[in-house]
Amino acid sequence: MLALFTFACSSDDSTPASTAGGGGGVGGAADSGVGGSGAASGGSGGVSAAAGAGGASGAPGVPGVRFIGRVDQTEAGVTKFAWSGSGAAFRFEGTEASVTLDDSARFFTLLVDGTPSLLTTSKGKQTYTLATGLSAGTHEVRLYRRTEASFGTTAFYEVTLAGGTLLPPPPPPGRRIEVIGDSITCGYGNEGADENCNFSADTENHYLTYAAISAREVNADLTTVAWSGKGIVYNYGDDKTDPLPALYDRILPGSASSQWGFGWQPDVVLINLGTNDYSTDDDPSPSLFTAEYEKFLLHLRSKYPSASILALVPTLLGGNDLAQAKAAIESAVAARAAAGDSNVEAFALSFQQSGWGCDYHPSLATHASMAQALTAKLKSLKGW
Repeated sequence: MLALFTFACSSDDSTPASTAGGGGGVGGAADSGVGGSGAASGGSGGVSAAAGAGGASGAPGVPGVRFIGRVDQTEAGVTKFAWSGSGAAFRFEGTEASVTLDDSARFFTLLVDGTPSLLTTSKGKQTYTLATGLSAGTHEVRLYRRTEASFGTTAFYEVTLAGGTLLPPPPPPGRRIEVIGDSITCGYGNEGADENCNFSADTENHYLTYAAISAREVNADLTTVAWSGKGIVYNYGDDKTDPLPALYDRILPGSASSQWGFGWQPDVVLINLGTNDYSTDDDPSPSLFTAEYEKFLLHLRSKYPSASILALVPTLLGGNDLAQAKAAIESAVAARAAAGDSNVEAFALSFQQSGWGCDYHPSLATHASMAQALTAKLKSLKGW
């Protein structure tokens, strides 16, 4: 017996869908519940259960899938996401569960009843078995993108259960964090053997990055907006096209019309940018970097009036580059404070660098140390 569950365009009640001008995308909430109330069929064929637009998706007690991170639900019957760490969570009664995706991002962290494993995907609409041979009863499944948006968009179509029933999804945590960054935040090379390997999907694991670990430590929902090589003003090398702030408002970073609605309000916003601005010889002037950083802080405040904003001092810089970036970030934060925004702080993570991942990026051990420092700061800042 198979039960097939598909999901219509709808977003969490706390996050009104926002549509950009000229046919823009619809922004579903991070941890928005989307699902239907249909039951499994008694025959061999599947039954589609879908929530109508504007229905009670995400309401307590309604069966469905909870999507994690920024999701685009413009197209009927499919939910799309691309940023690192985005994904889905659902609960079911039964012994087997599968999901249908079109995904070229290649790797997900899969958790079945809390036990992690690796899900490998390939381009094209395909069905993947997530759990099989389980004991009868209630089970929870979570999927998180390990790889970043540059590897392509994930299209999520449906959950299929063998002889089971979809249940209301696990509720989101009450705490919310958004992290904005570059390759460090994506997890670039953190599973690489050493500094001699190069960028590849199989060595990138966002689930074990400093921000993801820390969010789990403080029981917070995490939304990540990060892309390797991006800066505040200048990207890595001599690239000045679309630094991270230019992509920030997007659900799908490759589509300018796919605009995020900002109904999902974080308690804390973390910014870890600046490493790429100062990583090569063509650095921005202190006045330019400070002005653009302050402009980005102002934009964040316009979207998140009540969030605590932590402007992290770039974690891979040293020497004069670190001194310049630190001074510029502190100047931008001071300017915001002078303008009356006292809920912004510059902060340097104190951590133990232990080995290297690919291309001299933080290793898993270094990410764990960074997470320890960040967790302590979050607990101090918010009383968590």
